[in-house]
Amino acid sequence: MPSSTPATLNPTVAEVTQRIRDRSRQRRALYEAHMAAQHKQGVHRGELSCGNLAHGFAGCDVPTDKGRLKLTNSANLGIVSSYNDMLSAHRPFEDYPAAIKEAARGMGSTAQFAGGVPAMCDGVTQGQPGMELSLSPAM
Repeated sequence: MPSSTPATLNPTVAEVTQRIRDRSRQRRALYEAHMAAQHKQGVHRGELSCGNLAHGFAGCDVPTDKGRLKLTNSANLGIVSSYNDMLSAHRPFEDYPAAIKEAARGMGSTAQFAGGVPAMCDGVTQGQPGMELSLSPAM
């Protein structure tokens, strides 16, 4: 039977987590303010050049997505992932883009995947110079 008492975080993990929070607090606040401003601005696909729109349409793998992408009031989510076949901890991310795309379609929107997040893994970098970088925020 599960305990109702919350697990105690390892003191070292708690300390590192707090340092990361403290170090990134200002940049995180700027990011959140920027995202809130973008949300208020709404969809502005009509301002994109024809070339940029053409690339978006060409990447649509479901015909209805092209129609939704034309709408200026529907969201088009960008999905960026660290999925790769080489690191076991990243394998679960393989199915996320399809699931997110389906959820977006269910809400009348679209989602498109863009790879490109480096796949550094703390298990691979353990004991190597710079290993702490795999545990630090990219900001």
